[in-house]
Amino acid sequence: MRASVWAPDADAVVAVIGAPDADRTRADLERADDGWWTGPELAPGTDYAFEVDGEGPWPDPRSAQQPHGVHGPSRVFDAGVHRWGDGEWAGIDALGAVFYELHVGTFTPTGTLDAAIVQLPDLKATGVDIVELMPIAPFPGRHGWGYDGVSLMGVHEAYGGPAALQRFVDAAHQAGLGVCLDVVYNHLGPDGNYLSKFGPYFTDAHDTPWGWAVNVDQPGSDGMRRLICDSALRWFSDFHVDCLRLDAVHEIRDDSERHILAQLSDEAAALSQRLGRPLGLVAESDLNDVRMVTPTSEGGLGMTAQWNDDVHHALHAYLTGERHGYYVDFGSIEALDKVYRSVFWHDGTHSPFRGSAWGAPVSPEVDRRRFVVCASNHDQVGNRAIGDRPASSLSPGAQAASLALILLSPFTPMLFMGEEYGETRPFMFFTDHDQPLGTAVSEGRMSEFAGHGWEQLYGGEVQVPDPQDRTTFLRSKLGSGVGASTAHHDAIRSWVADLMALRPLVSARDAWERHPAGVSERGQRMLTMHGPLEVHANLSETAHVVSGELVASFGPVKRSEAGLTVEPGGVAVTKSHEDA
Repeated sequence: MRASVWAPDADAVVAVIGAPDADRTRADLERADDGWWTGPELAPGTDYAFEVDGEGPWPDPRSAQQPHGVHGPSRVFDAGVHRWGDGEWAGIDALGAVFYELHVGTFTPTGTLDAAIVQLPDLKATGVDIVELMPIAPFPGRHGWGYDGVSLMGVHEAYGGPAALQRFVDAAHQAGLGVCLDVVYNHLGPDGNYLSKFGPYFTDAHDTPWGWAVNVDQPGSDGMRRLICDSALRWFSDFHVDCLRLDAVHEIRDDSERHILAQLSDEAAALSQRLGRPLGLVAESDLNDVRMVTPTSEGGLGMTAQWNDDVHHALHAYLTGERHGYYVDFGSIEALDKVYRSVFWHDGTHSPFRGSAWGAPVSPEVDRRRFVVCASNHDQVGNRAIGDRPASSLSPGAQAASLALILLSPFTPMLFMGEEYGETRPFMFFTDHDQPLGTAVSEGRMSEFAGHGWEQLYGGEVQVPDPQDRTTFLRSKLGSGVGASTAHHDAIRSWVADLMALRPLVSARDAWERHPAGVSERGQRMLTMHGPLEVHANLSETAHVVSGELVASFGPVKRSEAGLTVEPGGVAVTKSHEDA
């Protein structure tokens, strides 16, 4: 690799070559007209950093590996060394696939990518199609969620570094699984972020929750735009990744003629053509705007799919009765029905939580598989006061109902690690920052959760876990892992297997043409999701009779002359009586 860096305003750039504890050499870089500086060839495994106008040395903004932490020198990584064994892998279409979100550090006892490889056959057997890794970019300390990463092209050393990611993706493909990376292009973490030392990567023209915005629309924005696109394309090409989940894209402020997401979409599409396999881009957006998944040729941003929190909120609020925070907008059967019929609850309607109108309608012609839905994810669990999962408080019948309403929905479904067997251990927010930032994060977390009404929700005083306490991280690891086995775990796991076996009946777009989606309620809390398959969940205290050919059941469901009797706590899946 040739030492090179983009520093358009610098007068001098020097490569400092060698490990921090060794004799280091220096090499002046030469400037080109486009703001790039180039220097000597660096062999794989070489440590290096850059000085800019006599300041530094700082890590490479395009670092692939940070073996000495986020403040230390970068290391040259040769992506071509790995001998891939996934030659038979033809790729995977993200639309209609079952996603499985996991956090590398808490998924296994040792918390590495190599340890996670061992679990891949079990995930495949469960019915998972795509494993989605929470952010793996280098971040401060050993453990954290990863959303404060500081290198858009690197892999966290505690997870095994970039070579381990190649091994993981290769193993996943050989097991028949796709891999999605959660990437953060809307900001960088506060500790170890040296991008501004090199050039105009940030701008004060826009404000974000993290301060200055990434510069994708102001003078000098070419550097950040290329860094984002090159990062994405590199995951696809050098690491064989199938899909990227783009974090909070509504915080990427771009007023330019061509939005950075549209540019990324077009470049990914071109690479897909060259590679001969699908490449997916899934956006996290709270804008409720179908333009996100509208093709760029039609004036959209071209994302393959987007997360749809409205389905989660409507389902969670209905099942739990919670109405705090943004759940104040949800909870009714009308909200649940509307999101299944029309995608968004707020599609131009007034949002009491936001205090304004929000969103825009989605045409019936838009493929519902372009919306990724879930009953749990890292945000919705980890941003609760004590990180409690729905499974820790919902009845077995309600858990079974939530799984059926997600896995048999018209959308693209996602499970959160452990959900497939009813994991009840919490998933909390945890960090490993040095001081004084660590103290500030702890105090900020406590202050943020003060006055949220958690005492009412949990029925007493709530002790918010300290994110800097290592115990918080350790308690967030999966209990017995994906092989957990109790009577309840086995029942949930068996139910998920039944639902996965039924997915071919609902996963195709045209499956919903004869039987449009919707949700209705008979009496109080006798719930039915309509579609090619109907899910009847009895959350009431009395038995109910339903019609249709039974294809799967959970809990007390009995056949009788009158039809199918679904007792309290029972869930029945039937073919529509028209198809039975």
